[in-house]
Amino acid sequence: MIFNTENNLTIITQEKASVIELVKKLEVLYTRFKNDNVIVNLSGLKPISEQEITEFLEISLKHRASKHSFVVVSNSVNLDNIPDELVVVPSLQEARDIVEMEEIERDLGF
Repeated sequence: MIFNTENNLTIITQEKASVIELVKKLEVLYTRFKNDNVIVNLSGLKPISEQEITEFLEISLKHRASKHSFVVVSNSVNLDNIPDELVVVPSLQEARDIVEMEEIERDLGF
């Protein structure tokens, strides 16, 4: 697991372990990034299932409730099968764009 922090954005890249192991580690290390917008980059993993992606739902809801973005990057899942409460995009650039748009919305009070 690689943490890369830039300003108020933390990009977490996972290359080896399973998604379930990653979610458990993120829950343990939550205080490390709780005040940042978060992008979890899973594009380096083998194809993963929609069920594995939904493992992020609980931590995503918790993070978004504290007025921070939480975006998962995966190009190996059908985005139509992902719950609306979880933001999943196919590329890192799209994830950055989502974070930027959500920051603007928060600044405007939406």
